[in-house]
Amino acid sequence: MDKLPIALIQQCFSGDKESMIESTLKAIRIASKEARLVVLQELHCTEYFCQSENPAFCDYAIDFKKDVQIFSQCAKECNVVLVGSFFEERAIGLYHNTAVVFEQDGRIAGKYRKMHIPDDPAFYEKFYFTPGDLGFTPIQTSVGKLGVLVCWDQWFPEAARLMTLGGAECLIYPTAIGYFAQDSEEEQRRQKEAWVAVQRGHAIANGIPVMACNRVGFEKDTSGFLDGIHFWGNSFVFGPQGELLGELGEEEGILYVCLDRQRLHEVRRMWPFLRDRRIDAYAGLTQRFLDSQ
Repeated sequence: MDKLPIALIQQCFSGDKESMIESTLKAIRIASKEARLVVLQELHCTEYFCQSENPAFCDYAIDFKKDVQIFSQCAKECNVVLVGSFFEERAIGLYHNTAVVFEQDGRIAGKYRKMHIPDDPAFYEKFYFTPGDLGFTPIQTSVGKLGVLVCWDQWFPEAARLMTLGGAECLIYPTAIGYFAQDSEEEQRRQKEAWVAVQRGHAIANGIPVMACNRVGFEKDTSGFLDGIHFWGNSFVFGPQGELLGELGEEEGILYVCLDRQRLHEVRRMWPFLRDRRIDAYAGLTQRFLDSQ
């Protein structure tokens, strides 16, 4: 199978969890008419609650198994491989930001627990999430080996490289990122361009398609510290040479792209970056910082 039709579903928060799940299921059913792989945005069942530190939001995680079952059934009904993003309660007071990959028959093909956890104004994820412990391990599915990472992971080339070295055939990032109204237009532009550029770099450096499915729309900060986050959408797919295969704007929508899987072979043979890595000289990468002696 050299061609893989995929769909990225970019949504606004609808106001409550029940209607959000329902609108997401509806979008998956629409996308499944054209795609074999469907990707959802980060924490797609709820609002992006990490804008404030509120223990009450941990109640969302209690429904992890129930939510997973809902989307498992949808993947089976629609006969698609589905990448979802959930708030997982592992034990009381122990939570993860977890991506779950569902097979076409609804089985769980694998999970990835977010490794890099941010702690910035309105992105207080360290209050909620423990760093993942499943490593950077690609997930084998009927549409190929998927390197699934989550949002803040996108800034770290080490994560993309390790997924690639594990045999991932594409990198997938469910994402929740945007800007504050307090930022200047110039700063907003710089941040968004940096976000796109770093992931395009992952595609080029690893010779692998990269896709990011981002939230979109304004979500108010209930703590009152800031007005809220304008999630900028702009979900995209890059090919293995960094070529833009498709993108959305700042509105809800479904991005359809057909990946040419043979391109990965062609590009890797033409630009054999993995061959030329100097693994004998990279020991310093396991250090926090190379302090001068």
